[in-house]
Amino acid sequence: MLRSLGQRPVTGSDEDPRVAELRTAVSRLRRELAAHPAEFPDRGIAEDELAALAAMTIDGVPETPRLRRSLLLIAGAIGSVSALSRGLSAVRSAVDLFGESPRGRG
Repeated sequence: MLRSLGQRPVTGSDEDPRVAELRTAVSRLRRELAAHPAEFPDRGIAEDELAALAAMTIDGVPETPRLRRSLLLIAGAIGSVSALSRGLSAVRSAVDLFGESPRGRG
């Protein structure tokens, strides 16, 4: 993770490293989901919300409540698919970079 290493992305721009990390995590999970052979009832919801998250990373710093809503929908849609758990955890960690949830952790 960029944050844990205390590094900034080498992009030549002033891009927020949290946005870059979110974009990377979302992209990775989208690829994993696309490659996952099994169909499940809420796959479309997960795909739509991942697309929404990807779009949010284009226009600067996304709104934290919207990020958390998308994360909740994605987790509900693919949370039981163990093959996608690492990618989902990476997206959650990237969303957490934008601030703690109102109820705190855990």
